[in-house]
Amino acid sequence: MISTAFEPRLSPDECLATGEYPLTRRDLTEIAAMIYADAGIHLNESKASLVYSRLSKHIRNLGLKGFREYCTLVSSPEGAPARREMLSHLTTNFTRFFRENHHFEHMKNEVLPELIARAKAGGRVRIWSAASSDGQEPYSIALTLLSLLPNAADYDIRILATDIDPKILALARAGAYDAGALETVSPAMRKQYFREVDIDGRRKWQVDDRVKKLITYNELNLMAQWPFKGPFDIIFCRNVVIYFDEPTQMKIWTRFAGMFAEGGHLYIGHSERVSGESKALFDNIGITTYRFAGRGRRA
Repeated sequence: MISTAFEPRLSPDECLATGEYPLTRRDLTEIAAMIYADAGIHLNESKASLVYSRLSKHIRNLGLKGFREYCTLVSSPEGAPARREMLSHLTTNFTRFFRENHHFEHMKNEVLPELIARAKAGGRVRIWSAASSDGQEPYSIALTLLSLLPNAADYDIRILATDIDPKILALARAGAYDAGALETVSPAMRKQYFREVDIDGRRKWQVDDRVKKLITYNELNLMAQWPFKGPFDIIFCRNVVIYFDEPTQMKIWTRFAGMFAEGGHLYIGHSERVSGESKALFDNIGITTYRFAGRGRRA
């Protein structure tokens, strides 16, 4: 934030959130800088209450006296594990099966038939869920594929699912959900591809191995180096870049463009748009649905 001679000086020690541990402007500024450097996530002062609620318990568990001591820890080399935990606490993992179902309908009716035909002819098909959270998105992709090709695992069709949070990836690999999570899964699909299990005395719905074997889960920070080359026919990256500033968004869109096969499809979140110079790389073909414009066009 830039101040001028006509603006009051903003005190770095002003308290932005109160409770067990006061959160000052200085604390929030340092936390925001670390989160931006680590994951490209943009936090401003409107997020002070969220930062406080997400981190105060973490500070207590670490036996620290407050946010000032916490900032000192997570900015130090020995505080690397706590800094990794901070990222997990500050990232949002809301998801559900077949969220924004129009994407799955479009994929099923307009995209997958051609890709399945290619696979049956001996070709390769790759799909990437770039922010997979607890697995409900990549499992929804796999279930949509299986609805058209029940023996999909017999062909060279694979789904890569990545997320920045290793804890949420462990839940995704387990693939066990409360009954409420399956409200958007059809009864027929639930019967065919899920089974009831008991986990620590709680009833869960376990994803069938026929679904799991189509998916590979890996930890990935979208702001870091990507240890794969593609090309991908479909990429889902939904409700992620909304947390990035515009330069970071354009960087992500451009990097995705370099990972697409010709005619590849990109699905993004309902509050997101491919904009700026990156817009030249994609054709908008529907609600938050894009097609890679091809190697001939560059931003």
